[in-house]
Amino acid sequence: MSIMVIGGAGYIGAHVVRLLQERNDEVLVVDDLSYGTSDRIGESPLLVCDVAQTDSVEILANAMREHGVTAVIHFAARKQVGESVMKPAWYYQQNIGGLANVMLAMEIAGVNQMIFSSSAAVYGMPPVEVVSEDIEKHPINPYGETKLIGEWMMADCERAWGLRWVGLRYFNVAGSGWDDLGDPATLNLIPMIFDRLAKGENPKIFGTDYPTPDGTCIRDYIHVHDLAVAHIAALDKLASGEEMKYHQYNVGTGKGTSVKEIVDAVRKSSGVDFVADEEDRRAGDPPQLIGDATRIQEDLGWEAKFGVAEIVDSAWSAWQAGPRRIEL
Repeated sequence: MSIMVIGGAGYIGAHVVRLLQERNDEVLVVDDLSYGTSDRIGESPLLVCDVAQTDSVEILANAMREHGVTAVIHFAARKQVGESVMKPAWYYQQNIGGLANVMLAMEIAGVNQMIFSSSAAVYGMPPVEVVSEDIEKHPINPYGETKLIGEWMMADCERAWGLRWVGLRYFNVAGSGWDDLGDPATLNLIPMIFDRLAKGENPKIFGTDYPTPDGTCIRDYIHVHDLAVAHIAALDKLASGEEMKYHQYNVGTGKGTSVKEIVDAVRKSSGVDFVADEEDRRAGDPPQLIGDATRIQEDLGWEAKFGVAEIVDSAWSAWQAGPRRIEL
């Protein structure tokens, strides 16, 4: 197979690229390098391109033809919830516009297999402790809305020209599969804690008055290596030509961990006894999101192997192997 990985130089994308390389698939990475770096993709060719720009359609279609691309894995999107609340129109332009350009290019080039990075943010604030894929979806921020609309767009393209697609609804991705592929951006909780510690500052907890046992948000944390393996399972399902019973899959563990519990896990892994400052809530954060992973286990044969301890240990190891090592 020849796979175009859009956003493949970023955090999650680079893990998927490496797994594809390990099984000798041909990989073409497309990335604007706004968060990713070229040294994360090994020997795979890199096309530097911002897919949200109108001229990207022709560029992508030509690249698909040139490299004989058979499937696209799409990671490129803006993903900061608070930022999406402040800049909604820009988020629609970037996330929806970028995806539309990719699918236009696929239609032109005759590529009909797509794996899309969706999100648990499509669920909003569901009235259940553990959410299944079929529950009503009511996103509470523009970021989540763009992901849900992305799923609708792919379903429309399926009806219009035969797109075969899978939307993987990630929960909270963390950890590192290899020390050189740690999360390079300080946009997620664990690297945000490391970033503050590296600066000699106290990490921050945003919101301690949620209706949860310790007052902080509860999330389903999934190891990035487990998530990358889920992409391979979805890719093989599409390539098999089998009829798709489902298109959307939760990628999670079915277990929730609070922000305070993550902070405690970082203290244990790092050996640093730090204080976390408690701040006001951020806009657009639901109190709890935990995913029912039954469907992906039964249909794709995928199951998470790593828990929170392994996630935090691997994240700490990768951070300490990087340029901003925290002196103990």
